[in-house]
Amino acid sequence: MAIFKGAGVAITTPFFANGEVDYDTFRDQIEYQIANGTDAIIVCGTTGEASCLSHEEHLECIKFCCEVVNKRIPVIAGTGSNCTETAIYLSTEAEKYGVDGLLVVTPYYNKATQKGLIEHYTMVANSVKVPIIMYNVASRTGCNIQPETAAKLCKTVPNIVGIKEASGNISQVAKVALLCGDDIDIYSGNDDQIIPIMSLGGIGVISVLSNVAPQKTHDICQAFFDGDTKKAARLQLEAIPLIDALFCEVNPIPVKKAVELQGRDTGVLRRPLTEMEPQNADRLKKAMEEYGVL
Repeated sequence: MAIFKGAGVAITTPFFANGEVDYDTFRDQIEYQIANGTDAIIVCGTTGEASCLSHEEHLECIKFCCEVVNKRIPVIAGTGSNCTETAIYLSTEAEKYGVDGLLVVTPYYNKATQKGLIEHYTMVANSVKVPIIMYNVASRTGCNIQPETAAKLCKTVPNIVGIKEASGNISQVAKVALLCGDDIDIYSGNDDQIIPIMSLGGIGVISVLSNVAPQKTHDICQAFFDGDTKKAARLQLEAIPLIDALFCEVNPIPVKKAVELQGRDTGVLRRPLTEMEPQNADRLKKAMEEYGVL
């Protein structure tokens, strides 16, 4: 059974001006998502600036999210690392808090061979009982999960059940679907490829767009589930200008600005991320207005 189907939000992490996590605002963000149709919350992912959180902050954010959500919708925690032992530590701790699943990115910087990926994911998965979604985003990590590797893992490791495909390579996604079949749940990792990936058997998206348009992103997926592929395609295409604006600078710079433009606080960005360039912020604001979320 899938951890979730539909649109899961890769939620931002709000910070005070001094850089500390703002848990009151974080609670508000979580409640906003649940009230507006989000199908799952993915906490401490790329959009949540997990790479700039200490281990203590990382785990506290996961624990807090689980407590606030209180099983109303699934919570998936980002627990990946370029160090296998660190990924195991974060994963085993997150499991204690009651997460419904883990999102584990490929090792970054030091990267890995395909053999290394198999050993890494197997060791992390064997350390926990909760289901794991592999996160394939070579543009950030420099490390690609080949379809054959994904197939070996999902067919030999029982709790590796999904893959977040953010390679941008539809041909690769098709081969994953071919080789893995029903042994893996495929989630789009790119908001502009929700319907293309679902047409190949995907069951949803782990979304940046959902931070500012949770109901609309849910509706893109739901239209496809309902068999109205024409409507699903139309909703996907209508979202493209805003999606492009949300990625005109490195994520999560634009999406935190977008949430701010909606009048919901997100606080500062942690360095090395910096505030959005004014001309890009203007572009983002215009796209949000045209999409009806501002």
